[in-house]
Amino acid sequence: MLERLARLCVRHRLRVVLVWLVFLILANVAVRVTGPELTNEFGLPGAESQTAADILQTRFPGAFGATSDIVVRADEGLDDPGVRADLDTLREKLLALDHVVEVSPLNPSPLGRPIGFMQVRYDLDERTVPLEVPRAVIDLVEQSRRPGLQIEAGGEVIRKATQAPPGSSEVVGLVAAVIVLLITFGSVVAMTMPMATALFALGSGLALVRLADFIIDIPEFGPNLATMIGLGVGIDYALFIVTRYRRALAEGLDVEEAVAQAARTAGRATMFAGITVVISLMGLSLVGLSFMNGMSVGAAATVLTTMVAAVTLLPALLGWVGTSINRGRLPLLKGDGGDPTRSVWYRWSRLVQHHPWPVAILGSGLLLLLTLPMFAIRLGFTDAGNDPTSATTRRAYDLLAEGFGPGFNGRLVVAIETAGDPTVVDRLAEATRETPGVFAVPEVTERNFSQVDPEVAVITVIPDSAPQDARTDQLINRLRHEVYPQVLAGTGARASVGGITASFTDISRRLTSRLPIVIGAVLALSFLLLMAVFRSVLVPLKAVIMNLLSIGAAYGVVVAIFQWGWGAGLIGVDRTGPIVSFAPVFMFAVLFGLSMDYEVFLLSRVHEEYVRTGNNAEAVADGLATTARVITAAALIMTTVFGSFAVLGDDVTIKLFGVGLATAIIVDATLVRVLLVPATMELMGDANWWFPNWLERLVPRLEIEARAGETVDGPS
Repeated sequence: MLERLARLCVRHRLRVVLVWLVFLILANVAVRVTGPELTNEFGLPGAESQTAADILQTRFPGAFGATSDIVVRADEGLDDPGVRADLDTLREKLLALDHVVEVSPLNPSPLGRPIGFMQVRYDLDERTVPLEVPRAVIDLVEQSRRPGLQIEAGGEVIRKATQAPPGSSEVVGLVAAVIVLLITFGSVVAMTMPMATALFALGSGLALVRLADFIIDIPEFGPNLATMIGLGVGIDYALFIVTRYRRALAEGLDVEEAVAQAARTAGRATMFAGITVVISLMGLSLVGLSFMNGMSVGAAATVLTTMVAAVTLLPALLGWVGTSINRGRLPLLKGDGGDPTRSVWYRWSRLVQHHPWPVAILGSGLLLLLTLPMFAIRLGFTDAGNDPTSATTRRAYDLLAEGFGPGFNGRLVVAIETAGDPTVVDRLAEATRETPGVFAVPEVTERNFSQVDPEVAVITVIPDSAPQDARTDQLINRLRHEVYPQVLAGTGARASVGGITASFTDISRRLTSRLPIVIGAVLALSFLLLMAVFRSVLVPLKAVIMNLLSIGAAYGVVVAIFQWGWGAGLIGVDRTGPIVSFAPVFMFAVLFGLSMDYEVFLLSRVHEEYVRTGNNAEAVADGLATTARVITAAALIMTTVFGSFAVLGDDVTIKLFGVGLATAIIVDATLVRVLLVPATMELMGDANWWFPNWLERLVPRLEIEARAGETVDGPS
């Protein structure tokens, strides 16, 4: 089917390119016209924090809507007449802005510091406040600063408005990819084929991701993750196909036949690898969180778009350039070609095969060493405290922590259903004040009770620890499972601990509990797919184990950098904290799929040689020799793309993903493919390909490699 599709695309190449161009333009125009708003909500139906949020929204309408903090530090003191006059002027200007319904009086620091804050309240929720409103707030804040009077703006609405649009990371990743492709192909024309295909696919895929927000909630960082993944796999998939096309031309085939053979071999392997990535990503739906569904759908849609582009747009472009694919040769760059048995990779494979035990022990030891920090992982969420110090949101966060205690940025909100006994509110407030880990609980007044339903009240709890501190999680547990059940026993009243910090705690627990389910489902399905392809039990088992080890190493490096702070400053991270709770499960889905890409491309070639020769050692050496160059180039491209996001990204979550993905790709392409695969396959010998007869009857056969001596992929 892919071969026939490729031939059609070559014959009608102008129409194919025009269809892609029109689709790209229309999809992006639709995004600009409709302007879908990405979500910043992390609700968890059924969780106590969600129960509290639902009560507050229905019983205190408007009281818990979108807000921003205007934080002030005055060297002359907050009571200085000049300071008061400046703040009154700022307050009047803020009240004049659209959608601003209230600006509270200045709240001074209870710790005696010259710090205070005013709270800006909007008539819309965080998702629907137009960006020009918080940007106008920021402009007024900047205009009101003067020597001795520091004013900063904080809160999620401000944070959203100050996030830098993506751009620099992608540009650096693209430039690095161009350089790697030039070195790999040695030709300018050949280099442009993967780049053009990837850019078309990425532009179309990202538009689809934005439009998908009308159907499913896509988180704000969803497009960034989709860009990171789509750019890497898009270039990689096209790289494998272009490599195979050039080899087919070198074998004397005409353009259409060469494209057809590339589609039949590398194209088929690409489709299988891409489907594996999509399956891994869709496994995230087992977590049961809407924002995780949005992340998985967004990334999967981008990968699917790159797959379609690789088997339609790329054949059309190859048909267009034809035999000119090798034009634009660069001096000193040889590109691919030559006898694989004379390559350094063939000699390396033979060296490893002569010393399999030391190599296997060394490779496994290095992987386990990198994995060790993973066992100290602590999950949580990032907040403004992880923003760069140049951001006004970070400075506002630090000022609030200094003036009102570290827990002020992670206030807990307790929704109380009194069951007709209003005195339980005072008793709960007093018991909360006496609880270890609580910094303060404001006095209960009439404003704590709902005007809609007098049997519902709310109190605010300020912990004495920061939102990302493990002690804050312990306080939430203590209030929920010890303090409040004891105070409310026999009253019929109920207290639900909520607030953004409690919500993140609940989500982290859900993700931790569902992670084994996601891992188990993805591992089982991947094992079955590989078994169906390679007709082996041990090869898929080994692939699954090695991929787990490379992912574990990525987890370990992420913990060492972002939780322990090892080398964090090198990538612009100046504050450590817990690992974003959805990172392990999302990274697992992405990395397992990407690792399987390389496994499929390498083992397809090894399996083909084994079927042809029956010699396991020769098959492994040949397979590594013919695929190592292109796999190394593909891994280098992905590493540079992911690394650019890690170094140049502004959001710490994106940096974390960049580091994790880049680490796993480096480990997979070096320790796993170059050391462990040839060593373990040598140790297992012909047992690699053991497949009992009863499984032969039960497991359907999937073929992704070529027949009759055709190579699957990879340059020499």
